[in-house]
Amino acid sequence: MDECAIRVDNLTVRFGEQPVLEGVSLGLETGAKASLTGPSGSGKSTVLRCIMGFLVPDAGAVYVEGERLTVETVWRLRTKLAYVAQEPDIGAGTVREILQRPFRYRANAHIEDNLAHAPALFERFLLPQALLDKDVTALSGGEKQRVAVISCLLLGRRIVLLDEASSALDDAAAEAVAGYFRARENLTVLSVSHDRRGFHFSDHTIALPGGDEETRHGRS
Repeated sequence: MDECAIRVDNLTVRFGEQPVLEGVSLGLETGAKASLTGPSGSGKSTVLRCIMGFLVPDAGAVYVEGERLTVETVWRLRTKLAYVAQEPDIGAGTVREILQRPFRYRANAHIEDNLAHAPALFERFLLPQALLDKDVTALSGGEKQRVAVISCLLLGRRIVLLDEASSALDDAAAEAVAGYFRARENLTVLSVSHDRRGFHFSDHTIALPGGDEETRHGRS
């Protein structure tokens, strides 16, 4: 049985004639917290998009909990994955409506009780409860990022992909989010960040080919 929550084998992605990824392989065991490092343009975000099935690679394969990601399996495997972008598109309405919206879908209706955890997560991530009734257009960048993370966590996904998801957070908020992920031993997290604070909860780093010595130490 595959012990990896995520496994990427010989991934190759080209945009036109330009190779973005060339034979990249990596693996994360269940519960691992890893940071994907490399200079700008090395394909860090592209790796996350391939894992989510947003982008089909030119060659190679992605496995989620031992099952290969394909056209036939992508929608089912995404129910194991959560993805938070640097500028998350969380929709329109109040924060409360944004958090409730995913549970209107049949696939998530059976875990609607998870919404009861929202107040505790708001407190953990240093967000006031009053934010629940605020329109998302009035949120700061850091508030929007934390709401996006909370929305993913309420869905109970076992694997979380973070793409620059701490870029708009101040020091206290970044540490609060990092501390939460450190404490979640069974949660697998792959993070991309140019902000060194984003790596504080990681067990190790995975350097994409072409990274220099500074990149391997968490800088880009």
